[in-house]
Amino acid sequence: MKTKLNLIRLGIILPAVLILSGCAMFRIKVSDTDVNKMPEMDARYGPQDLRRLSDELSTEIASCSLITNQSTNPIMIIYGVQPRTETFVDTQALTDRIRTSLIKTGRIQFVNESRREELMKEQGFQAQSATDDTRTAIGKQLGARYMLTGAIVEMRKTTGAQVRVSKTELMYYQITLDITDLETGIVAWSTQKEFAREMRQPLIGW
Repeated sequence: MKTKLNLIRLGIILPAVLILSGCAMFRIKVSDTDVNKMPEMDARYGPQDLRRLSDELSTEIASCSLITNQSTNPIMIIYGVQPRTETFVDTQALTDRIRTSLIKTGRIQFVNESRREELMKEQGFQAQSATDDTRTAIGKQLGARYMLTGAIVEMRKTTGAQVRVSKTELMYYQITLDITDLETGIVAWSTQKEFAREMRQPLIGW
């Protein structure tokens, strides 16, 4: 009887405490996070992988002999990294960071392949409407000598069906970047990066 009475009291007191506290545990909390210290939430490709890979790859490209042995800054065009993954991987964000880092080195120039249509429209407008003094000369765009392409591969493994108290997920990623000489069609430079991450999740809990 005493136990039952205590349970009834707890059932009355607990809701009252939650109401008086404004249900703080259920409120949304927003705070800034240091991008250099973002935690890994699971085993899959995330923001920290994007930052680390782009930094490593841009550093490797800028210091490779193909670039450093050039007498002038080579012109490059990016045709993207192919995502061969089950989960969504924003490869455009990866190549954007690589291009930004390489431009900052002052060693490589890039053709703006994603804005060619807008460039043509602007040149057409200027040809019809701009004065001779301000009109951009048509036909003087520089062509790229090198093309940057690549692919990112994802492989996922999970623990099989068995009696267990936790589930383990292993994610493996491999990224390949190629620089092709557009004059000869030869792959002039290539590199690969890989990493794996494991996550263990209890089957009971929340």
